[in-house]
This record gives sequence, structure tokens and C-alpha cells, in this order.
Amino acid sequence: MESLRLSIVTPSGEIFDEDVASLTLPGKEGEFGVLPRHASLVSSLTVGVIVIEKTDKTTEAVAINWGYASVDERSVSLLVDSAVSLSGGDTTTGANLEKAKELVNSVQNSNLSIASIESKISSFG
Repeated sequence: MESLRLSIVTPSGEIFDEDVASLTLPGKEGEFGVLPRHASLVSSLTVGVIVIEKTDKTTEAVAINWGYASVDERSVSLLVDSAVSLSGGDTTTGANLEKAKELVNSVQNSNLSIASIESKISSFG
């Protein structure tokens, strides 16, 4: 199975660095998917949820407030201002869902549907 390397970095350090099958990113112009051998691009990211399909077919999600994506055929590097993991299945998941909702609500942008993003966050709980 083909994969690509995903790296997510915040000002506090790297929070994700693994091979993945695909991912969906919240771009400024709308969500977009990335698969192995994707054309190279650089994009701004907006508040939303990064959905990661791992090579073992499990799914992870990370809520972000904003950032930048650099994509090439074999890797994706994300530099984000703030991020909260929505997956993991441990006792911190409920607290992380609340943190993610606070993160989303901290962004003041009238063009975004905060209710839609909160609904997506809740679906991972």
C-alpha cells in the first residue's frame, strides 16, 4: 500500500509524525484531500478538523485554528498555530473535545460555520 509521511508541528513541538494513507485538510478555499503522489502545493489552512486515515485503516482527527500545509508526492508538512487531538480513545478524549471546541470558538471569522466545525468535532467523541 502506498503511503505518505505526515508531520504536524505546533509552536510547542511536533505532535504527529507517521506514514498515512490519506488525509483531509481544512484549506482557506475549502476542504481538500491528499493522497500519495499528490501534486506539490502550498496552502493556507483555516480553523477546522484534519482527518487522517492511517495505513492500518484507523482514523484520527486533529482540530486546528490555522496554519500552513506543504504537500509533495511523498509527504505533507503542516505548521499549525494550535492543535488538539480528537482521537485516542483514552480518558483525555472528553477533555480534548472541550479544548477543541474552545479552540474553534477562539477564531473570529464570520465566513466560517462554527456550528458545522463543532458538529464534526463532536462526531469523534
